[in-house]
Amino acid sequence: MESTVAQRLEALHNLQKIDSRLDSIIKVRGALPEEVQDLEDEIAGYETRVEKFNTDILSLEDEIKKHKENIKESEKLIKKYQEQQMNVRNNREYDAITKELELQDLEIQVSKKKIGEAEIRIETKNRDLDELKDVVKDRKKDLDNKQAELQNIVAESEAEEAKLNNDREKALKKIEDRLAKSYSKIRVNAKNGLAVVLVKRGACGGCFNVVPPQRQADIREKKKLIVCEHCGRILAGVEDEIEEEVAPKKKRSTKAS
Repeated sequence: MESTVAQRLEALHNLQKIDSRLDSIIKVRGALPEEVQDLEDEIAGYETRVEKFNTDILSLEDEIKKHKENIKESEKLIKKYQEQQMNVRNNREYDAITKELELQDLEIQVSKKKIGEAEIRIETKNRDLDELKDVVKDRKKDLDNKQAELQNIVAESEAEEAKLNNDREKALKKIEDRLAKSYSKIRVNAKNGLAVVLVKRGACGGCFNVVPPQRQADIREKKKLIVCEHCGRILAGVEDEIEEEVAPKKKRSTKAS
């Protein structure tokens, strides 16, 4: 059965009240959720850098290992060439072996130089890594404090928030999808999160611009959905002003002289 305009407006207004209360609960948390998220992202970035440092150090250690193996290989060849040099038959063979010995000696020097450079780089990276780990440690302490603070605030309103979210799901079921999407779109664009408001004291309850009397009469009838001409919010009804009755002044009785 299709709901009437009045029922739709009532359902929307009820949803708005639930969302406004949820907004106020979230507002109490302030910037904490964003601060926690920023810290988590920052720490994740640092941990990626730590991982990169460790990978680089392992790569440099592998490089040192290869250079040390090259030195051992060159030393074996030097020993072999020295033995051959003892049994040369002519100067040409002697010169050729001497060149090989010089070449292997040069290979050893180059490998040792590269080992020294790699060790310096490892030392630098380890120093930077230690500093980075200290930063991560400090930021994790900050995160723990912020998370604990947020958790305490959330715990205070956890039951109410859960009930409100449950009520919100029920309220949404009473609103057709197209209307619910329009409501959400208005809420996103509204500075104060109000998509559905009442006309109060002759003005829109969202942007406070004056609503003409004839338009107020149409809103009261609730025969169609009417939005504010200025801000686009849905006007769910007109809040009647209750005028306080002014008690008549008592006349002072004058005694006849």
